[in-house]
Amino acid sequence: MSNANRTSVPAISFEADATLVAELIQDLHNEQTALVSADLDTIEQMVDKRVELLQSLGEAANQRYAALAAAGFEANENGMSKWLELRSSPVMDDAWINFQKQLAQAKELNRLNGVLINKHFQRNQEKLDVLQGNTTNSTQLYGKNGQSRGGNSARASFSV
Repeated sequence: MSNANRTSVPAISFEADATLVAELIQDLHNEQTALVSADLDTIEQMVDKRVELLQSLGEAANQRYAALAAAGFEANENGMSKWLELRSSPVMDDAWINFQKQLAQAKELNRLNGVLINKHFQRNQEKLDVLQGNTTNSTQLYGKNGQSRGGNSARASFSV
């Protein structure tokens, strides 16, 4: 791009994205707290808010991409990187780096919350299997003496 074109590059911002990602991080922390304490009521209440938040994030990214495309850049993160090269300043570079760190933090929190959800699911499935009599040798049950035994054991130990 020539110097004349550099001055015509529209103001492209990721401030809305950064604000929404910060809100998402807080929401993911709240979800993690609710998952650890198995507070299903709170988790259910969070679902609608999460959907709205993710939609807002998508809209903010789409607006940024549209502005990039209008300025002649690719409508993606590569285009954003090229745009930032033209607008390079310590403040803008730091803001972008912090935004990228926030995204990485949100992804990691989401991954961890997924692990917690999976653990809850597995625990509930094991309980259902025991209640339905669908236990396998890998499901451990404990006898009266505290010793573990396979859930499918035909022998029952009764004390008289």
